[in-house]
This record gives sequence, structure tokens and C-alpha cells, in this order.
Amino acid sequence: MKIPDIVDRAEWEAARLRLLDREKEMTRARDALAAERRRMPWLPIEQPYVFEGPAGAASLLDLFQGRRQLILYRAFFEPGVFGWPEHPCRGCSMIADQVAHLAHLNARDTTLVFASRAPQSDIARVKDRMGWTMPWYTLTDGFDADFGVDEWHGTNAFIRDEKTVYRTYFVNSRGDEMMGGTWDYLDITALGRQESWEDSPAGYPQTPPYEWWNWHDEYTGGETAAPGWLAQIGGAADTGITLRAEPAGCCAHPVN
Repeated sequence: MKIPDIVDRAEWEAARLRLLDREKEMTRARDALAAERRRMPWLPIEQPYVFEGPAGAASLLDLFQGRRQLILYRAFFEPGVFGWPEHPCRGCSMIADQVAHLAHLNARDTTLVFASRAPQSDIARVKDRMGWTMPWYTLTDGFDADFGVDEWHGTNAFIRDEKTVYRTYFVNSRGDEMMGGTWDYLDITALGRQESWEDSPAGYPQTPPYEWWNWHDEYTGGETAAPGWLAQIGGAADTGITLRAEPAGCCAHPVN
């Protein structure tokens, strides 16, 4: 293996800063692309698709679990897939392994589910074996073919307006490589991260960045940031005082 140049600390830091400039450009480009996603047209879903869940038959609307947005990943776990019946597809299993705690998505009014052709008994068995906790439904009709995931994995994003469901985005192939983290999932949704620094259409729900973050076992809904947390990230506990866009210290997460 031909290794890169061996340099001193100053040269290494200079090289890192040159690359950092390009990485920041990529971050800004990624944010701009997410802003375009939030302006994508919505496609109404009129077909009454039916899924099977632990509690029985479920509609596409039921999969939202009462939240505003739904992200649905089509995982391949069914006869004919390598690993059946002990495991889903290896690639789909890797994605399942890297899914962040769902409480953070749920706090942004977003539900993540998986769906496969396997019966619920097999899904429950493999979830228990692998330690996966995401809701996982059984496909019973032509949903996978209609949404481009009958032959290959993919992630569809939906939003609902009362009882009307709309398709808002879709990624597959290498686009699924980025899925798993809370931010990457939110960035493909119609509402985004719902933070005030984002470029979103007028009227979209937004709160100051960082205020809504919480430990995954302490979300209660209608979050109020703890004064100590606000102080740490550079804000204030008083109502009406907005956090700095780029707080310093622990958990700094500058937008650029």
C-alpha cells in the first residue's frame, strides 16, 4: 500500500483546513438541496393500501401513528432473499443496524417504519434476535411496485393533511447509504429539521435550533428547554430570547 506523505503538525493542520473549506462548501450545498426538497410538489395517494402489523391490518394513514410525517423504508425480508428465513438482506440489515433512536424523529412529528413481504411472525422473530425496535409491517398488495421498491430497496417520505396522504420524496440505491441518522432522515422530509435557520417555505413549523433536543427517554411532547441546557448552548431561559445560530462549546452544531 502506497501511503500519503508524512508531515509535521503544522503541515498536517494546513492540509486539514484546506479540506475543511471544501467540506463546508459541501455542507452548504447539502442544506440548499434539502431546501429544494422542501419545495418539491406533493403527490396525493388515493389507493387504499393495506399493511399487516402486530395488531392486524393497517392503512397507510395508520402507519403515521398520529404524527404529521412518515418515512417508510422497504427492506427485503422474504422468500428468495439471501438469508431467508433467518435474516433479511444483508444490506437492509446494515441499514436497520444504524437507525438512530426513534424518539428524536418522533419529537419532530415524524414516524419511521420498515416494510417487507415477510409474515409478522418472522418479522417479530428477527427483530427480537437482532435487537431492532422500529415498527415493521408486512406488505400485502402492490404498494412496493407502485412506489419503486418491488425489486430494490428504497426510502419513501410522506406527509398527511388530516386524512389525506401525500408522497413528498424518494431515495434509493446509494441514496439509502446516508439513511439511519436523525438529521439525514429529517432532511428528506417535506418539513425538514423544522429549525429556524433552515430555508423553508413561509408558514412551515420551526423552532430555534437545539431547544427541542432531549435525552431519548425524556421526551414528553411540547418540549420546553431546560434553563441549564439553554445556558450551555449559548441561549437564555427567558421566553422570546432566541438562541445564537452558532453556539460555542459542547454540542455546537453550526449550520455552515
